[in-house]
Amino acid sequence: MSLRLFAALEIPDDIAARLLPLQKGVAGAKWRPRENLHVTLRFFGEVPEPVADDIDGELSAIADRHGPFEIALKGAGAFGGADPHTLWMGVTESEALKRLAADCERAARRVKLKPEAHAFKPHVTMAYLSNAPLDRVHSFEQRFALFETPPFRVERVGLYSSLMRKSAPSLYRLEAEYVLHG
Repeated sequence: MSLRLFAALEIPDDIAARLLPLQKGVAGAKWRPRENLHVTLRFFGEVPEPVADDIDGELSAIADRHGPFEIALKGAGAFGGADPHTLWMGVTESEALKRLAADCERAARRVKLKPEAHAFKPHVTMAYLSNAPLDRVHSFEQRFALFETPPFRVERVGLYSSLMRKSAPSLYRLEAEYVLHG
């Protein structure tokens, strides 16, 4: 058996409550439900159980080396350029977050996973897009360019499994949590 896994940071309820009202005004957007809002550190993909066990051990060791830190959400954007596929809210610059994500990438390589194809760009996915009008995507980006949440404390990393569903958003399940001790 295999699992589709990713490491992520949970978004607190009070922060999510600020995001949900923003999810409107873009035709072709498949808005993410509250339970799917998070900051991905590393998508591991479909892995067999022994590799999942190795990832679990790696994340546990990472959590022992990292202490809690604060981040905030700031700004909006889209991935895909002239053919956008994702709307997102950004995350403020944080050296602690960059180090944590880099350690997750190194962990993936230690368990023999392929390197991540894209540079780490911390964000919260707000919607996946299907034939969204480019002017509406740009309008979303402009409307929320100055959006910013209060800082929130990150005290743990989650290892999530993802079950893809055809007619509904993916179902995410928290498989393990790692308290940041460092």
